[in-house]
Amino acid sequence: MGNKPYSDAGANTREILTAACNISTLSLNHLTIKAMRFKLICFDAGFTLIEALTGLVVVGVLFVLAVPSYGRWLADAELANAAHSLASALSLARSEAVKHGGRVNLCKSADRVRCRTAGGWEAGWLVFQDENGNGQVDPEETVVRVEPPAPRGVTARANQPLANYVSFTSLGHARLVTGALQMGTFTVCRSGQQGYSVVLAHSGRVRVEKSDTVCP
Repeated sequence: MGNKPYSDAGANTREILTAACNISTLSLNHLTIKAMRFKLICFDAGFTLIEALTGLVVVGVLFVLAVPSYGRWLADAELANAAHSLASALSLARSEAVKHGGRVNLCKSADRVRCRTAGGWEAGWLVFQDENGNGQVDPEETVVRVEPPAPRGVTARANQPLANYVSFTSLGHARLVTGALQMGTFTVCRSGQQGYSVVLAHSGRVRVEKSDTVCP
């Protein structure tokens, strides 16, 4: 009877020492055998090393297959963004013309300072208040927006009425500085991709459509 507390204490001591050893072993494994963690997890879960390596190969193959798809998605998103940026600039010019009560133009510009007639719209553009109606940015005229060049490989071309600039009147109609009607389509393309059409209607409204054909 008198020896029982001693026996209980001994048993408790052994349990504490065993637990401490286990904790120490786990700590040692965690600190010094980190490289084996994946292997241990796989074995504990019932997987062999060959099965684990097979899983890694499958994941690698899926990754290789997914990268081109992601690249195509990213390229299409970039092209769509270029088309919508152009459409947004047209809509802005129209709304500013109505609000301002005078002509507001959108023109091609490579230097973001002056309008130009050479090249395509992919070089960038300006939206400005054309106070004197001459189709050019003069020092006293307000520039509303400046757009940098499109991403590499993207082209933006328009049919003749829209080839160089678009000018909106105070009524929101697109008219050349001569008074002739402006309407038509901008084609935003990149070789090997389906292009986008930015359509300017005779009312001055703009819409974006994805083409069914692949750009040459």
